[in-house]
Amino acid sequence: MRWEVVIWASLSVALFAAEALAPGAFMLWMGVAATVVFLLVWAVEGMTVLAQVILFVVLSFVSIQIYRTWFRKRDRQSDQPLLNRRAEQLIGRVVTLEQGIANGVGRAKIDDAFWVVAGVDLPAGSAVRVVAVDGMTLKVQPA
Repeated sequence: MRWEVVIWASLSVALFAAEALAPGAFMLWMGVAATVVFLLVWAVEGMTVLAQVILFVVLSFVSIQIYRTWFRKRDRQSDQPLLNRRAEQLIGRVVTLEQGIANGVGRAKIDDAFWVVAGVDLPAGSAVRVVAVDGMTLKVQPA
């Protein structure tokens, strides 16, 4: 067997293995390009190494662009859009102020965490409704 065929087959397998170890769909498409070059080098004798490398680079670029335009941009709708947005999950909830709001800033205990709240000045123990989130600060209004 010719050394070019072995090298391209090995590169193809190595790229697929790398994709399996660190998934991200990037190495997958380079592996596809290496497989196409492997098949062409196997089928066509006398292809120069420069032509093989250029073909691999072009096929890698084309296959990655196809992936980016056709597969990656499809909008995936989640059944839980606020899953990793803990603060936004609190909007609409009524809570009691742990520390009164003075100069626009106070503190509330929600479940097992203390949150900084912002709103109109209110004494501790007042019920407030979370209406918005600004970073990690909850915007509140009297309930």
